[in-house]
Parts: sequence; structure tokens; C-alpha cells
Amino acid sequence: MIPTLNSSVKERVRDWARTTGRIIFSWKMLAMFAFGFASGFPFYIVKDVLKAWMTDANVDLTTIGIFSAVTMPYTLKFLWSPVMDRYVPPFLGRRRGWILIAQIGLLIAISVIGQFSPDRYLLWIGVMAVAIAFFGASQDIALDAFRREYLTDEELGFGTGVWMNAWRLGMYVSVGIAFFLADSGVDWDSIHLVLALMMLTGIATTVLVSEPAVNAPAPGSMRDAVILPFLEFFKRDGALIVLAFILLYKIGDNMAGAMNIPFILKMGFSKTEYFIIVKGIGMLGLFGGVLVGGAIMIRLGIAKSLWTFGVLQAVSTAFFAFLILIDHDSALWANHREHVLSLVVGFEFFATGLGQAAYATYMAIKTNKQFTATQYALLTSLMAVPGAVAASLTGFMAEHLGWVNFYIICALLAAPGLFLLLRIAPWGATNEELDVEHQ
Repeated sequence: MIPTLNSSVKERVRDWARTTGRIIFSWKMLAMFAFGFASGFPFYIVKDVLKAWMTDANVDLTTIGIFSAVTMPYTLKFLWSPVMDRYVPPFLGRRRGWILIAQIGLLIAISVIGQFSPDRYLLWIGVMAVAIAFFGASQDIALDAFRREYLTDEELGFGTGVWMNAWRLGMYVSVGIAFFLADSGVDWDSIHLVLALMMLTGIATTVLVSEPAVNAPAPGSMRDAVILPFLEFFKRDGALIVLAFILLYKIGDNMAGAMNIPFILKMGFSKTEYFIIVKGIGMLGLFGGVLVGGAIMIRLGIAKSLWTFGVLQAVSTAFFAFLILIDHDSALWANHREHVLSLVVGFEFFATGLGQAAYATYMAIKTNKQFTATQYALLTSLMAVPGAVAASLTGFMAEHLGWVNFYIICALLAAPGLFLLLRIAPWGATNEELDVEHQ
């Protein structure tokens, strides 16, 4: 006899399906997609498109390298985020007003930068590139705060997943359009005008969506806007443990990812195989992981998701050691090595996407809505620190410990972050218990 689900289980499944469907197919998710796209688009104009343009103009490599510093406003955005918490523009509200100001600034700056010739006006190109980065980072400050305040805790996980994938799509579109048009013989001034017009999607979304309803008032002064976000955060029970968790949760996963290229190439795979597997299958896995992670969070909640996805991240990292231990003289490896690598890479990127969705959602709910812009900007800046520092050690570790030990250590580095979850997000904790607005 085929077992059947009892009525209570069936009802829970139906409730989850209805809730998930309502969230996934809501207009809010369409807004998250449009805003995520608008967020990812400008960053790669100054990160990749600018370098390609300067290379076409035969600018020397030293100068091109120096221009990499123009993205610095994205790292330092927390410095002016209090301004965007404190002051409310006279139109559209505190969040949408600042979003629109930044988007108009991007539209103008992207249009103008292409009108300068790299062989004559490098200084002005540098000024405009910094302006693009500044307005792009400012847009991110306001958009991150908007997402936190616009979505409910139940919607935040999937909304963050949609946002992340749209951000990456914006990256691909900005670079793809620029490179395709350049190869087709279109002048760079026209290319930048086309790129600038892409910002109209974000502007239209800003005008059409509603301003988030927030009960907490804006800070009463700039002093309050700068000081109170820190005081409020550090007065919380377990604030230092939360910071330690943010620093440690993905450190092993990030360290393992930093060695992807040398590991795969030293395994005997070609650069083309690397590109197809990692940038193709891997990116699909990442996209899927972020979306699936967001959907799972609707059912499991944030705490259980952090636990589950953290373990999966560690397991997926350990699988890279398996690629070394497998018999490379076996028929399996000889005939299916690309398939084996694709499975391992796809799983690793999928698990990374799961973890990213839960990680970003957790950081969002740990912000106080009175200071969302400042606190979220600080937390995301802190998030990038350990990965960058630890990545600098990965080459030394791999060379002196060997690949197997390196990946096992990276997998074990998930343990400190999971241990901290015992204190800040125990297995049975609800989203409301984690959210500072409900504490």
C-alpha cells in the first residue's frame, strides 16, 4: 500500500505552497528585480567597461591599474550613509528620494564620461569615474535600506535572492552591451549614452513603487545620525557575537573560492574548460542557490536556513578534496573528468548561493529601521574584510599544506560561524525573535 500524507501535513504543505506562491509572484518581487539590476549595472561600468575602453585607447597598463581605485566609494559608502538616514529629500520620501537623486546622478555621469577622450582628458575621465562610483554606492545605500523596510521578514529571504540574481544580471548586461557594441564598431561616446539610458528602468521603478511605511522617525541631527546607530547596535545583547558571526560565517567558503582558478588549471583543465564550467555551470548553480535559498527561507525561517546552508557550504568545499583523492588513472576520471568537475563546482556554487541568501537576509533584519542605511552599510563593509584578508593567505596555505589539506581546512572553518549560531540564532528561533524591530 502506498503511504499517504495525513490531513494536517497536507494542510501545512498547501499553506506553505500558497504563501510561497503569493510571495514569489508578487509585484514586490518585480520591484526587487528592477532595483537589483539598477544596483549591479553601474559598478561594472567603472570596474570592467572603463578598463576595456582605456585599453582600446592604448592607455598604458600602469595608468589602467591606478584607475582600479575609482571603485573605492563602494568600500567607503558607510562614511556618508548617515546623511541619507538623517535628511529626507523634499520629494518621494526618505528612501525613494535619495534613490532617485543617485539614479539621476548616474544617468548624467555615465553620459558625460564617454564624451571625453582617454588620450587627452584622463583627469576628467577619472573625475567622472569617481562620480559614477559615488552615485552608484549612494544608490546602493538607499536601495539596501529600501529593501529592508519595504519587505516583511517573510518576504525578505526570497526578495534578497531575486535582488542578488538581478544584480549579477546587471553586471553581465553592462559589460556585454559595451563589449558587443565596441566590437561592432560603435564609438565609446555612443556606448556610454546607451549605458546611461539603461538607468531609466531603475528610475521608472523608483517613481512607481510606494515609499516603505516606517514608524521609526529619522535621526534628529547629524550627530544622532552618526553616533546613535553605533550606540543602538552595541547596546544590544550579544552585539559582539553578531559581528563575529558576520565576519566568520562565510570565511571558509570565500577562502576556497579564491583558489578556484589555480586549482582547476593545475588539475589539467584548459582555460576554456574552466570558463565553461565555472562561469557557465557554476554561475547557474549560484543563481539557482540564491533563489532556492530564498524560497526555502519562507518555510524554514532564517535561523534554520543559516544552520542548514552553513553545513552545506562546508560539505561542498570538502568535495574539492575529493577531486584530488579520486584515482586519476581510473576510467571514471579519464572519460568523465569534465562531468565530475561540473558536479562539484555546480554543487559548491549552489551551496554558496544558499548561504549568501540567508547571510544577507540575516544582516538586514539586524538593522534598526531608524538607522537602516548606516547600519547596513557598515555590516556589508565589515562582511568584505575577512574574505579579502584571508584570501591573501590562501596561496601560501595551498602551496605548503597541499590541496587536500587546504580544502579540508577551509571546510572546517565553517565551524566557528556555526558555533556562534548557538548564541545568536538557535535552531528553533523564529524570524520575529531575530528581528531587532520585534525585540
